[in-house]
Amino acid sequence: MTKIERKTKETDIKLSLELNGFGKSKIDTGIGFFDHMLESFSKHSLIDLNIVCKGDLEVDYHHSVEDVGIVLGRALKDEIYPVEAMERFADSTIVMDEARVKCALDLSNRAFLSYEVPIFGKIGNFDAELAEEFFRALVFNASINLHLIKEAGSNKHHIIEATFKAFAIALRRALQKNERIKTPSTKGIL
Repeated sequence: MTKIERKTKETDIKLSLELNGFGKSKIDTGIGFFDHMLESFSKHSLIDLNIVCKGDLEVDYHHSVEDVGIVLGRALKDEIYPVEAMERFADSTIVMDEARVKCALDLSNRAFLSYEVPIFGKIGNFDAELAEEFFRALVFNASINLHLIKEAGSNKHHIIEATFKAFAIALRRALQKNERIKTPSTKGIL
């Protein structure tokens, strides 16, 4: 289990993460839609996740969303690397009613984000473009190569939720143990 605390002038975050969990979560960021997305991520990745974030929500949700991505990314990096005896590569496509989102990822220990989920506007009080900020912060702190692509959809809630679920399922698959692989790289290290 990894525990991380991070305090800045904008946010105060406490996070604990169990990579080989059961998908149990306790999330409180003060941002209802974001909590729902993180709970969905936990459930479908089977990662146990506890997050408490006290942020300057009166200013904007941006700081809280980005900083949770930073802390979650650091926790994932601590738990994942070095990559040994796991699949490393994975993908998934998730549908939610009319929405369809594809995720492909590589636990490469090299950060890259391709985010092709072009939606803007509000989902309740949540700015839809903050999802990209979350994934960018997570990817660069976890050193994951992540591609997210919206293939269909018009409902912003469905699209963003499918994005979080697609990431969760792909990550769960990439983390699958495979003793025959040893180090899944021709370089001999990740």
